[in-house]
Amino acid sequence: MISAITKVRESVMRSAARASRLGNFVTVFLILAFVLFSGVVAAQYQKAPPDFGGTYSFPTPQHPEPRADWLRVVDIVVLAAALGLSSWLVMKRRNRTGVLLLGIGALAYFGFYRKGCVCPIGSIQNVTLSLVDPRFMISMAVIALFFLPLVAALLFGRVFCGSVCPHGAIQDLVLLRPVKVPERLDRALSWLPYAYLGIAVLFAGWGLHLRLGAWQINMGRRFIICEWDPFVGLFRISGPFHMITIGAGLILLGMFIGRPYCRWLCPYGAILAILSRVAWKKVRITPDRELDCGLCAEACPYGAIREQRAVPASCVACARCYESCPRHRQLQAAPRGDDSLVQVQ
Repeated sequence: MISAITKVRESVMRSAARASRLGNFVTVFLILAFVLFSGVVAAQYQKAPPDFGGTYSFPTPQHPEPRADWLRVVDIVVLAAALGLSSWLVMKRRNRTGVLLLGIGALAYFGFYRKGCVCPIGSIQNVTLSLVDPRFMISMAVIALFFLPLVAALLFGRVFCGSVCPHGAIQDLVLLRPVKVPERLDRALSWLPYAYLGIAVLFAGWGLHLRLGAWQINMGRRFIICEWDPFVGLFRISGPFHMITIGAGLILLGMFIGRPYCRWLCPYGAILAILSRVAWKKVRITPDRELDCGLCAEACPYGAIREQRAVPASCVACARCYESCPRHRQLQAAPRGDDSLVQVQ
């Protein structure tokens, strides 16, 4: 008996050591992100327009002027910190409440305060155009927004989707009565984000030019992800009527079907799904050993658990499954440091 308890305690100590190394790694990652991007981003935009002399006056812009340089740095630091906090809450703390609160904060900041402008989803188009056309320059701020969630996905899976992305957060918050989507239909619809990604890259880089007999289609470069973003109009409380209607429709649908946009439309989610397959650390439903009870699959509203295991490409790191896991609940209820007394029948 003493030998068994000693082994359990040694296992717990090893787990704590690994968690400590993980926390140190996240801290170093955030520091490097700040050092790498802060100095470069500050030189991307002019602080004042040039003086042409004479009576020339600049036209009134139709869109908000670029934010001050230091505020762009703040956006990047907030994004990096949110990704690190999301990883810690999901991988170490296994805390659904923390993930939920972080999602509310991300929705408030990236969604309503920044009006959806801190947008890794839309940055796909900027990066594509800069690779295709050398005349198109993008700032290091955009590059940082595009790559930071991808790096996080390579390390910990889709932690950006779980509680950092305002698009995902707003859908997670409105989910009231989730309905199970048939697995065959879910798998068929899950290919749509890859098709949308391909179309978005095509339009951003080259446009669409087709000739079918007497019919010709000539469409120049367009940022269709931004044009058809269903939630930006809601974040800004303004926009074309049809887009606000689509956004409201997705919100209503999201009350019964978990994250329809994330699962079946988001082009950035398609990239994250690919990278999360080879993530360094993946979501593990039970904290120490699998139970195969099936409760987690019943609790997941996103169809991301199959054969009692989280599917890395589909799991959005929302931490909902933790609350349904008997082993997790028993370990949470056990006295601190006394995990050896917990048994699962």
